[in-house]
Amino acid sequence: MQKIWHTFWQNTLPDLLKEIYDVFFLLFKLTLPVIIIVKVLEELGAIPYISALLEPLMLLVGLPENMGIVWTTTMITNVYGGMIIFFQMANDQTLTVAQVTVLGSMMLIAHSLPIEIRIVQQAGVRLAVALALRIVSALILGMILHHIYSWGNWLQQPVELLWQPPAHTDQGLLAWSISQLKSFAMIFVIIAVLLSLLRLLRWLHIERLMIWLLKPVLKILGISPKATSLTIIGITLGLSFGGGLLIREARSGNIDPQDCFSALCLLGLCHSIIEDTLLIMTLGADLSGILWARLAFSLIFIAIMTRLLKICSEPFKHRYLMHNVVVPTTTPGDTRAR
Repeated sequence: MQKIWHTFWQNTLPDLLKEIYDVFFLLFKLTLPVIIIVKVLEELGAIPYISALLEPLMLLVGLPENMGIVWTTTMITNVYGGMIIFFQMANDQTLTVAQVTVLGSMMLIAHSLPIEIRIVQQAGVRLAVALALRIVSALILGMILHHIYSWGNWLQQPVELLWQPPAHTDQGLLAWSISQLKSFAMIFVIIAVLLSLLRLLRWLHIERLMIWLLKPVLKILGISPKATSLTIIGITLGLSFGGGLLIREARSGNIDPQDCFSALCLLGLCHSIIEDTLLIMTLGADLSGILWARLAFSLIFIAIMTRLLKICSEPFKHRYLMHNVVVPTTTPGDTRAR
């Protein structure tokens, strides 16, 4: 027991604190400019015009038009950035659990696009395909969930947030700045709790159980054994990690380009199912949408897509869907950069 505590204090705790700091600092750098821009647009009276542009899309999924700002921020930055904007608007209207679940599901599929789209592009997926896959799939899942929840009158109770920012009675710049600091402080607490919980799940080998459960499913989807392990890593730990490994394997030529394409499309729709799902739960979303429906939608979509790929011609696939990323080996005396 003493050895376990020694290892915790000497290794685990410092690593955890560094991870919490790194995640929060990255979030701060990414979202602070967005918050300032949103504040400037608000002061200029531009928010209603931006909301009007996004209103048709939000109406398709049964959300208030101003929730488009939350989703847009999530796509440009990350889930944390969207959460901050969501909390800023928490007092503006009452949302139902169904609405937050729809929004959360869309945030989970389409987020961090500038970074994550670049990752899948480096591994062989065309930029336009990767971008369209994330945004269109998020809208389709949002519409499906909206109509299911409305048809069954499910989850129509007002959402109860784990935390709500105070109502803005003073609209001055100082009061606004203090409010933002409080929001960042709460997000820091959320990050610390979730990353600690994620470490605990790893220690309990929950991820190993998920790998065992998902392996036969991926086989049914037509993803080859060479790409299965890397895909599962991305699903459980995140696209940046699993995608980075897939980039390396794709460039080595060890995995067929079509398998890489299928695996990366699956990761685009469903990755980091532990950490990101826990994050969206703090908004008051229901697991039926942000986990089970998202997982089922992703698996069904990829199962259909892999079968359609088989009937597509090779020129079509390489011209419109994927590109060759194999790095050629250099011969002695070859001065070209690899």
